[in-house]
Amino acid sequence: MEMVKRLGSEDPVVIFSKSSCCISYTVKTLICSFGANPTVYELDEVANGEELEKGLTELGRQPTVPAVFIGKKLVGGSKEVMSLNVKGKLKPMLIEAKAIWV
Repeated sequence: MEMVKRLGSEDPVVIFSKSSCCISYTVKTLICSFGANPTVYELDEVANGEELEKGLTELGRQPTVPAVFIGKKLVGGSKEVMSLNVKGKLKPMLIEAKAIWV
């Protein structure tokens, strides 16, 4: 869990994902559409992916992916990110985290 928190706080936007997950792809595409360049950890491709997934589970993520950190804070998964976008709150959050400038 500590490793996930540390990685989640190293960059303005961090996404824990799986390369085969279409929902993760959608969340990554949405965030990139604002001009952000998230750091992405594909749990099925990184060496310590199982350990990271266990840490996400310990943080209460079920399902574990996608898990999105913005501004060093765990925002949540697809439902939370999509909800923020619909409410017009995702872009300001990305600006505040210095993930985008405009």
